[in-house]
Amino acid sequence: MNNLKINTLETATKVPFNLDGKIMFGNSSVEIIHLTLKPSEKLDKHTNPADAVFYVLSGKGILFYDDKKIEVSANSCFEIKKEIKRGWENTNNSELKLLVVKQLVVS
Repeated sequence: MNNLKINTLETATKVPFNLDGKIMFGNSSVEIIHLTLKPSEKLDKHTNPADAVFYVLSGKGILFYDDKKIEVSANSCFEIKKEIKRGWENTNNSELKLLVVKQLVVS
């Protein structure tokens, strides 16, 4: 029996906030989100109760990290620990696409 479930951007569940984000995978320990910010679109600074790894798939923009502003671009990867304020701004004329991997449970 084949129980392999394949999600695509078209079939994945939308994130529960007003951005173009799709939950590509999720279980009790990890969640993977594909997030797209349109030109000039922002994600306000916020905290998260989970550690997260971000991979910039395409585009470039500003990462707001604590009190810092850091320019990031395609093929960059970094971790942000839980409870650290983070936010995004797409400063480019093309979409900023991110893959977000949240570690929901610490072993």
